[in-house]
Amino acid sequence: MRRPPGPRPASRPRPTPLTRRLRSPLAALALLAPALLGALGPDGSGETIPLSGSEPGQHLDVTLTRVVDPADPGPAPAGSGSGSGSDRLVAVQFRLENTGTAVYQDSPAKSSHLLDSEGQRFTGSNTTTAAGPAFPETVSLAPGGSAFGFVTFRLPNHAALAAVQFALNSGLADDVGHWSLS
Repeated sequence: MRRPPGPRPASRPRPTPLTRRLRSPLAALALLAPALLGALGPDGSGETIPLSGSEPGQHLDVTLTRVVDPADPGPAPAGSGSGSGSDRLVAVQFRLENTGTAVYQDSPAKSSHLLDSEGQRFTGSNTTTAAGPAFPETVSLAPGGSAFGFVTFRLPNHAALAAVQFALNSGLADDVGHWSLS
């Protein structure tokens, strides 16, 4: 079939080898852009922060994986009283991975802090909640080892969560991971 005489209809340009090659990386970039731009969970979860301790070889990748607010208290040991009605529990789950050459031996609860919108700082505890298993008092990880667990915070019911912090050496290391929750 012959085309009628006159101007050619507008047509789409044929892809050149260069445009074909760029489409794949651009599509991949479009898919990765939210992650690259920090589009993490609404509670700051999912971000991994590499941290160093005060001693040589102390390196830990710390990932905030989940924030449970409020966290229902777990079963109370016999003879223990219930908490204050003006407080609530918040459970924060971390994934710890020892990327250093030294054994990691520390207390994740003492290494963790929750900050509220008024600037108050709350230290973590190993309190059991229905959110999941708490870290033990001391976690020991050989190089390459990893662990999951919750750290629990008790704070006033009216407190608005602002951020979570984690630092090695029971929270005393200079290198501090910070996850914004607001």
